[in-house]
Amino acid sequence: MFSAYVIVTAVTIAANAGIVVADLMRAGSVLANAAEVGTPRTWLPWLAALKGAGAAGLLLGLLGVPFLGVAAAAGLVLFYVGAVAAHVRARVFHNIAFPGGYLALAVASLVLTVA
Repeated sequence: MFSAYVIVTAVTIAANAGIVVADLMRAGSVLANAAEVGTPRTWLPWLAALKGAGAAGLLLGLLGVPFLGVAAAAGLVLFYVGAVAAHVRARVFHNIAFPGGYLALAVASLVLTVA
């Protein structure tokens, strides 16, 4: 079980770190997606900071601060529930798999962190 926790959490950290970089660099796909779901461009750095904090908290959880890992995983779950809700509200379903995938990673990390 510990191996699954480490692997899933490491993948979640890497995925979130990657999207943080894309958000901060204002990648074309990020800007297009934000526009489609109605997220103002000015929010992107703040959203990136939330994802980055989640990734950092997961890393600290792996390094021996379990309560931060749980809090970070729970925060990422809430964040990505909001992202999926934004896609549903805007009726943007063609790329809902992206926030859905991040949500699945966050849920898996939370479940394995608590287990």
